[in-house]
Parts: sequence; C-alpha cells; structure tokens
Amino acid sequence: MDFITAIILGIVEGVTEFLPVSSTGHLILATELLGYDAAKWSVFNIAIQPGAILAIVVLYWRTFWAVGAGLLKWQAESVAFVRNLLIAFIPAVVLGLAFGDQIDALLENATVVAWALIAGGVGILIVEKLAKTENVYGISGVSVAQSVKIGLVQCLAMVPGVSRSGATIMGAMSLGIDRRTAADFSFFLAIPTLTGATALQLYKHRDAIHGGDIELILVGAAVSFVVALAVVKAFMAVVTRYGFAPFAWYRIVAGAVALVWLNGR
Repeated sequence: MDFITAIILGIVEGVTEFLPVSSTGHLILATELLGYDAAKWSVFNIAIQPGAILAIVVLYWRTFWAVGAGLLKWQAESVAFVRNLLIAFIPAVVLGLAFGDQIDALLENATVVAWALIAGGVGILIVEKLAKTENVYGISGVSVAQSVKIGLVQCLAMVPGVSRSGATIMGAMSLGIDRRTAADFSFFLAIPTLTGATALQLYKHRDAIHGGDIELILVGAAVSFVVALAVVKAFMAVVTRYGFAPFAWYRIVAGAVALVWLNGR
C-alpha cells in the first residue's frame, strides 16, 4: 500500500507542480481525502520534488546549454538570465530560514489550503483581466527591479494552496511581462527554489527518514518526473490558447468543494 500511495502522490506532484494550482495544497488535500497519515507523508511530499525539477531540466536542456556556454564567454544575455533568477530566489531563502517553523505549521492545515485555492483563483482572474503585458524578450530581458518583485511575490506561496507557479506567473504579468516569459521565469525559478526547500526540509527531518523510505521517495520522484514532462508541454498549449482563466475557475471550484468536505466530514 505504501508503494501505491507513493505513486498516487507522485502523480499529484507531477500534475500540479508547474500549474498555477498549488502542488503542496493538492498533496495536503490528497493526504486528507485518502486518509493517509499526514505526518508520515509530509516529508515525502517535499522529497519527491526533485523529480519534477528534473523534468524542467530535460525539457529545457537547450536553454541550459546555451546559458552555460554564454556564461563561459561572459555574454550579457546569459549573465542577465542567471542574475535575474538568483535575485528572485533570495527573498524565499531569507523568509524560509526566518519563518520555517511557522511555514511547517501551515502545512498541516487543509482548511488554509482550501481558502488559499479560492483566493488565488480570484486573483488570477483579476490579473488576467487587468494586466497590460508586453513582450520583454525572454528572462534576460526582465529588469533587476522586476526580478526582485517576482521574488517577493513568490514568497506568498509559503502559504499552502497559494501556488508558487501561480504567484510568480501572475506577479510577472502584473509587472508587464508577457505570458510566455512569465511562465518560463516561473519554471526556471522553480529549480533553485524547490531544490533549496527540499534540501532544507530533508536536513531538518533527516531523523524521520529511514531505509525503506528511500525506495518510496525514488518511486514518487520518478513518477512525478514522467508526469511533469507531459504536463508542462500541455500547460503551455492551454495557456497560449485560453490563458490562465481555466486554472482560476478550477481553483475556485476545488477550494469550495474542499471546504464543504472538510467542514462536513
């Protein structure tokens, strides 16, 4: 049964990590809905994130190769690319270290997740309607000031249910950055952010991880990797054609259903 649980949670992680619907929120709700021991699986939910991260590395390997080659030559575009991501990453590091215990406490509250899903859905609809975006020609074209603001907005995702990708994408669009660049920025920013968060949580909870847990983590990470590969491609196709409104309405409905279920069980 543990392997089945690992597969299910791996699927949830792979589907939701890069969509603006909150992977952490969905993992918490899945744990509640299926009756799993939340304390037992909370570390697992974080430990399988590298699988989804690897999917981005594979899908965008040409970009990573080009940026790496450009850095060796100290090309302005590659330097700006890395600079912007590092700047946007810093606020999450500072707040994550300062308020780690409070953040961990929120991860145990499914009701917070439900309300955050609804609020985030409304926020996406507002940004989609009011944001005036223009093409900034890729991540390297994002300014330092915009990178700082995107990093600050990303910190809202420390509340489970907000969605890291949703916060960064909508934050970028509200700053005038076009949909495609906003989504790409969110994908690439996930690499240092999720890697850092995973490393910190695994270190903090290292005593809770035993030999048999490693196998489960590897299974969950592998499943999330395969699923995320397919989801990211489909996500960009949906966003290009329909925008982010479908995800906003999904969040509102899912949050409302979760509230009804949590209050009525």
